[in-house]
Amino acid sequence: MIIFLKILFILFILFSLKVVLIYLFFHGEIKTAQQKDPAARTSLEVLLLYQGLHALISHRIAHFFYKMHFLFLARLISQISRKFTGIEIHPGAQIGRGFFIDHGMGVVIGETAIIGDNVLLYQGVTLGGTGLEKGKRHPTIGNNVVIGAGAKVLGNINVGDSSYIGANAVVIKDVPANSTVVGVPGRITKQDGKKIDVSLDHIHILDPIMQSMEELEQRIKKLENKG
Repeated sequence: MIIFLKILFILFILFSLKVVLIYLFFHGEIKTAQQKDPAARTSLEVLLLYQGLHALISHRIAHFFYKMHFLFLARLISQISRKFTGIEIHPGAQIGRGFFIDHGMGVVIGETAIIGDNVLLYQGVTLGGTGLEKGKRHPTIGNNVVIGAGAKVLGNINVGDSSYIGANAVVIKDVPANSTVVGVPGRITKQDGKKIDVSLDHIHILDPIMQSMEELEQRIKKLENKG
């Protein structure tokens, strides 16, 4: 009985040490999760229960082995993480600081994807390729970018800083900074050079096609009234 208690005590110490180390190394990501997810009440909740954070932790480890050319081990770690989190990040992907995946189920990030700092992805996002070509074949995502649920960003394209990709959009062309992209295929609208979607309001997203149709409808009404 005493030996059993000693083993439990040692396991508890090791677990506590692991929690402390994760908190120290991923403090920025934990704070990002609390800022961008109103359901995240405490740092401990994020640290223990958020699969997006655990997928990122596994990716950091897998990416280290990938750079050391232990490719099989790196891929093994990423696939184990995929099984437990529902998030597939290739160990070759480069991910910056302050990265957060909200919910996360179904997220796929390809081998040559590059993601900047303070990027937010929602569930079902794909950063994928479009063919069988070698070399850089996945997107480069700038800093402070938000990619909505179900969006697909495909090919060797660039998404500029502080841009917003709307839910279920399909993006296959470069996106300038400070832009919103909506629709299939993705359509771009600028927002006066300002950082977009600071409140993560998915409802009030500008659609350039709808804006043009509404403006045309208003002009027709004015012409009819003059007639």
